[in-house]
Amino acid sequence: MPHAEDLDAFWELLRSGASGVTEVGDDRWPGQGDPARPAAVRHGGFLPQVDTFDPGFFGISPREAVEMDPQQRLALELSWEALEHAGIVPGALRGEPVPVYVGVMADDYAKLRLADAGDDPDPYAQAGTQRALIANRISHFLGVQGESMAVDTGQSSSLVAVHLACEALLSGRATAALAGGVQLNLLEETALMAAKLGTLSADGQCYTFDARADGYVRGEGGGFVVLKTLARALADGDRIHAVIRGTATNNGGSARGLSVPSAAAQEAVLRQAYERADVDPAQVHYVELHGTGTKVGDPIEAEALGAVLGRGRSSAQPLVVGSVKTNIGHLEGAAGIAGLLKTVLMIRHRSVVASLNFAEPNPAIRFEEWRLRMATAAAPWPGSEAEEPLLAGVSSFGIGGSNCHVVLSSAPVPPAGSAASEPGASSRAGVVPWVLSGRSAEAVAAQAERLRARVESDPALRPADVAWSLLHAREAFDHRAVVVGSDREELLAGLGHVLPVVAGTDPRVGVLFTGQGAQRVGMARDL
Repeated sequence: MPHAEDLDAFWELLRSGASGVTEVGDDRWPGQGDPARPAAVRHGGFLPQVDTFDPGFFGISPREAVEMDPQQRLALELSWEALEHAGIVPGALRGEPVPVYVGVMADDYAKLRLADAGDDPDPYAQAGTQRALIANRISHFLGVQGESMAVDTGQSSSLVAVHLACEALLSGRATAALAGGVQLNLLEETALMAAKLGTLSADGQCYTFDARADGYVRGEGGGFVVLKTLARALADGDRIHAVIRGTATNNGGSARGLSVPSAAAQEAVLRQAYERADVDPAQVHYVELHGTGTKVGDPIEAEALGAVLGRGRSSAQPLVVGSVKTNIGHLEGAAGIAGLLKTVLMIRHRSVVASLNFAEPNPAIRFEEWRLRMATAAAPWPGSEAEEPLLAGVSSFGIGGSNCHVVLSSAPVPPAGSAASEPGASSRAGVVPWVLSGRSAEAVAAQAERLRARVESDPALRPADVAWSLLHAREAFDHRAVVVGSDREELLAGLGHVLPVVAGTDPRVGVLFTGQGAQRVGMARDL
């Protein structure tokens, strides 16, 4: 089953047009292989081994870890990886007013534990199953003291979390923020309830904007982003993947029903987002749809896009749209962050990937009139040959009418002489060290293997750049190893023979002056 363990794997899944939707295995819900089960319930985008976790890495006892919602565990892992990807040493944030916002709506594990607790609940169970603690766990582990919120606005939760992080940065309450979302589908009854509500696709596929659209297929996973103001990121020399130009949220108010989307509200949130971003909607190249593939929701979303982004646009340059839900299913509480990450990756690679399962346009969507076109094949970003920034939008809507839209653009080219444009040590020749560390010797060996695979997959990586990142952008743990070499091949060979040692609690520097040479065997061994 295809699934994405990191950003590179996620991009490969998207670029290749692969689907992560499959039938659920018996290890998740026993008996699901029974063909008598509805396909809507049997299919989904599932992560493997959601029960695995390294509690010691996060300073959590094994007994407490058992009582933790796996969504808490996943959020800890993803937030750590996001910081490392951003080149921020997590330990350096301790005591800083960094806010954490996590979109989450599922509580399957709490229901499972409640049913299993009987008359003797574990004392760790309450903290382990409270959704509020998904964000609080991260803040506690990192030692950060900004706002810490679990955000639940239904299926728009994780994109609303990004919106709140942007507001915190713009207000000056923070200089950096963590935002994201997680979703794990652990309880069969939750899927059955969605199927009875009629929101799931009968054959377990998501047909966004297609004539076959009859509901979505459920998915699970998560993602996090590290956010700073553009000025701060440029000053810090950060690698900027994309710029959030503006965000907006609203609610449908008195729509036709609590669970029925409002075209007027969606149109309003789009207008507000582009006004805040100071972006002409007619200049936007791509929008990542909420795109659930439902009979009611798809035409309403398309109409709102046509009213705001279709106006002033020629038929020769329609708005390109797509939905990541066709690849990985609807991540519900984490759907918005999945769509955001997909769009950021497309901007970074300057290409649009295919939205799957589109064969015949939905007759209720007036594609020509509303100037819309589905991305049915991988292609260069529309107008990417021009010097203007690439512009995109991301939508996410909650079942109760909580709407969110985010406006993105490509990152500016760093000015000459800035920290981000300087090669630094990359241009220097000579021997360089690759420093590795981990919580255990096994962890160091595993990191060496991952590093070797990463460097072998990217010939453009320069040894000195890798050395700098390992020294300055990763946490230093007690178990350490170092590989030295003067070229790429020597360093890669050394990664296969790392010998971790435990760093002393009181490290000291020793200097040896040997004079003309060694005077006797074993000289200076005591030192």
